Amino acid sequence: MSNIHSSAVIDDGAEIGANVKIGPFVTISAQTIIGDNTVIDAHAVITGKTTIGKDNHIFSHAVIGSIPQDLKFNGEEVELIIGDNNKIREFTLLNPGTIGGGSVTKIGNNNLLMGYVHLGHDVIIGNNCILANGATLAGHVELGNHVVIGGLTPIHQFVHIGDYAMIGGASALSQDIPPYCLAEGNRAILRGLNLTGLRRALQRDEINELKIAYKELFESPKALQETAKNLQSTSSSEHVKKLVEFIAKSKRGIPYIRK
Repeated sequence: MSNIHSSAVIDDGAEIGANVKIGPFVTISAQTIIGDNTVIDAHAVITGKTTIGKDNHIFSHAVIGSIPQDLKFNGEEVELIIGDNNKIREFTLLNPGTIGGGSVTKIGNNNLLMGYVHLGHDVIIGNNCILANGATLAGHVELGNHVVIGGLTPIHQFVHIGDYAMIGGASALSQDIPPYCLAEGNRAILRGLNLTGLRRALQRDEINELKIAYKELFESPKALQETAKNLQSTSSSEHVKKLVEFIAKSKRGIPYIRK
């Protein structure tokens, strides 16, 4: 049985799962679906075609699913999909997709969005990501899994960030960051591998293979795409292959200083 405060406003048509807790003055619109065991704190607003999975915690004054901040938006049916076990902290703003971007913004599982985080339209976020306070993702940004974004960091539209990458706080990112890498600065550039994150996830020999590949790619005078192509055909490491495949597909380019 759900626990819904008497002051909450829930439109007819909203689907509320089992054991959901809804606090005072929460507003939930008709197209919303909320999964089991989710907690929604006071004054949160959930609107639009928004689907929220189970075991999430949405903190007070979050605004989830309000229309995209895109002047081309003209009332089309678009949606926001949120997975399971996410923590969405105070004053976050999450927008749905747009017709031009696939019509959906999607957040995976086990993510932490700290206070004042903004996710623009058509953003795609994987699993186990951490976005610190004030991180701002423009439209069409894509994050892989286990990505960490430091506080007060804006990310340009259409940027892609690979698995286990980390962006330092107070950076400004306008290009793609490959998996396993660390970037920071304004404008942010690669500073090396995200060794702290990698040591939690990979074996020492796997990290050493990435170190060798990183030096070949970003610390040699050779052309980046040529080196990536060579590593793709010669390396047996699945992580190195993932790294060079990301580079090959990058549309915004990789920000690094050629040695």
